[in-house]
Amino acid sequence: MIELEGVPELIDPVMVAAFEGWNDAGDAASTAVGHLDREWKGEVFAALDAEDYYDFQVNRPTVWLDGGARKIVWPTTRLSVVRVGGEKPRDLVLVRGIEPSMRWRSFCNEILGFAHELGVEMVVILGALLGDTPHTRPVPVSGVTSDADLARTMDLEETRYEGPTGIVGILQEACTHAGVPAVSLWAAVPHYVSQPPNPKATLALLNRLEDLIGLRIPLGELAEDARAWQLGVDQLAAEDSEVAEYVQSLEEARDTAELPEASGEAIAREFERYLRRRDGGPGQAPGGHATETGSGTGEGPGSYLRDTSGPGPGPGRGKPPRAPRPGPPGPESSAGPGPEPGPDKGPEPGAGPDGKPGPDSGSGDNEDSSDD
Repeated sequence: MIELEGVPELIDPVMVAAFEGWNDAGDAASTAVGHLDREWKGEVFAALDAEDYYDFQVNRPTVWLDGGARKIVWPTTRLSVVRVGGEKPRDLVLVRGIEPSMRWRSFCNEILGFAHELGVEMVVILGALLGDTPHTRPVPVSGVTSDADLARTMDLEETRYEGPTGIVGILQEACTHAGVPAVSLWAAVPHYVSQPPNPKATLALLNRLEDLIGLRIPLGELAEDARAWQLGVDQLAAEDSEVAEYVQSLEEARDTAELPEASGEAIAREFERYLRRRDGGPGQAPGGHATETGSGTGEGPGSYLRDTSGPGPGPGRGKPPRAPRPGPPGPESSAGPGPEPGPDKGPEPGAGPDGKPGPDSGSGDNEDSSDD
């Protein structure tokens, strides 16, 4: 039985989750949840028992000094709650950790146990994959769900993917079987500059999440970081003629594919989104849009421990690394091979040697007007 002492009653709570590793190209998804936790000063109320889910030879603990005392931080998944005020208050339950090494069904059921006790109305899982997308264009973000009704009401894509999957796909299916509405948002990260951080992809996920749950998200310096990241990659690409030529070919393919989608209806939807964000609340910087929106199991909860000590996992900021020669990434790229793709489009990124983007990365029917 999960008992949540000290956690107040939440208002229309939404659970937002992201996991480092295979589903987190460029650390874009985990950084997005970390941004929410930092901007809204989340309070950690629980952490899953690391012994139950992690192989410590794969995800090793770290040692740090706290006033001269040595402490150990174990790889785990932490849950925090943020209270979001305003005219239409809505609270968030943030789940941030590392993809577990084992016992995925128990892991998902434990997360769902917390969701049930907290009255969570919807679960949104963030992911990022490697794709054939140019860094000079808005980041494609796809929204997918296994729930046909949810797909219709929220203008999402109903996934029909078959193939290897990560914890994002498993947790989404667990939510579906438990009757909890669940959505996955996937950002496509250019595979030729896959090293973290990727603030442009993080910004795109937050913009899409903002539209999905109806909350104004303070962006802080993220929009400026995204512009600086793109300028840095521009400079690196300009130094290598092969990379520059490859980026140009991606741009031409992207523009050709999207030309039929520049309909009046798509332009109207994008203009409405622009107006909503322009009149947004604190922290919403002009020009901060980097999103292209796409339309598209058995064991009971285990024990948990309360753990608020030690720094949580997460990448720091840094300059963009030098872009490697063009070509698809291998299955063991530093950003992870990529997450579960969506319907009707071949194997999942990283599942094979070609590193092609999954269908969840398919570009959507509208694109933000500002291009970093």
